[in-house]
Amino acid sequence: MKKDTCDIYCYDKEKVNRIQNELKKENLKGVSQLFKALADENRAKIAFSLCQDEELCVCDIANIIGSSVATTSHHLRTLYKQGVVKYRKEGKLAFYSLDDDHIRQLIVIALVHKKEMEKPCLSKK
Repeated sequence: MKKDTCDIYCYDKEKVNRIQNELKKENLKGVSQLFKALADENRAKIAFSLCQDEELCVCDIANIIGSSVATTSHHLRTLYKQGVVKYRKEGKLAFYSLDDDHIRQLIVIALVHKKEMEKPCLSKK
């Protein structure tokens, strides 16, 4: 059985210091919060739905994901706070869309990755 850890403890100090310095320059907490928002299945469904259509009202989204308007609104508020979606009001209706194309790209890339992971491994000859 293969172990998935090193058998001895050693590290490349120069590499570690370089990457630690780069890490300090980035806001990975914001990135992790974005992925956390998308980690909920219903919120992922909402993001996917908004990839399929430019804009949807809360009632449309609720019906698409099979949830109540109240629950859907809660999910949309979470996605809004994390910069995943934006909204506009038109009379008594609230319409949501993806905040920008980067969110669409994240969803598409994640789906492609998942499909690749599901492919059966082909034996190498």
